[in-house]
Amino acid sequence: MKSTSYYPVVMTDDVAGTAAFYSRHFRFQPLFTSDWYVHLQSVEDEHVTLAVLDGQHDTIPAGWGGKVSGLLLNFEVEDVDAVYATCCAAGLPILTPIRDEAFGQRHFITADPNGVLIDVITPIPPNEEFAGHYAPSALPN
Repeated sequence: MKSTSYYPVVMTDDVAGTAAFYSRHFRFQPLFTSDWYVHLQSVEDEHVTLAVLDGQHDTIPAGWGGKVSGLLLNFEVEDVDAVYATCCAAGLPILTPIRDEAFGQRHFITADPNGVLIDVITPIPPNEEFAGHYAPSALPN
């Protein structure tokens, strides 16, 4: 199978509100908008996309609809400190305050209105213990 695109789809009971959240706080813009589905694209990178779907829509198999749960979205950004400041100023819930991790991330975790966790990350060099776990091409500078 050759994939030509990949994006997560957040099932929700508030399509418009969820799409507005990602547009307002994470700089997405709608490419397709209906009352049951919105396809979003990053303002900075056309290859970064996310969709929002009414969890009760008839395209969802019977018994599988509802609201998303158990999902963590990772957004790698150039300046996590700037995004952290913006999210704090906007009053977003900060579930994990910004911090450096030995495995090679500076990050914080917030959540969308559905309870989807959002981990905002800037890669940093890992400590020696974790550096050996990376493929050489995956090590941050």
